[in-house]
Amino acid sequence: MPDMSVSASASLAMTHLVTLAEVDEDKVTPGVLGFIVFAVLAVAVWGLMKSMNRHMSKVDFKEAEEPEAGAVTGADPGAPAGGGGREDRQGRTR
Repeated sequence: MPDMSVSASASLAMTHLVTLAEVDEDKVTPGVLGFIVFAVLAVAVWGLMKSMNRHMSKVDFKEAEEPEAGAVTGADPGAPAGGGGREDRQGRTR
């Protein structure tokens, strides 16, 4: 007998789900929820772009000048490239 009650409740649940799944295709729209999700995404992208623009404007990139090919730097030929020193943010070697 327990199988009959499980089958009946499953059948009843499927009946309710089928009625929820029936949608008139002529009236399907994204609705208010779709608009809210789209608007939130648009505002988020706008905010991220504004933040990225602000951060990129703070970047001060100055490319180091390359020494000429024939110039003698006076450095030891066995020394690593770049002098082996660390540079701070202003480009000074420590």
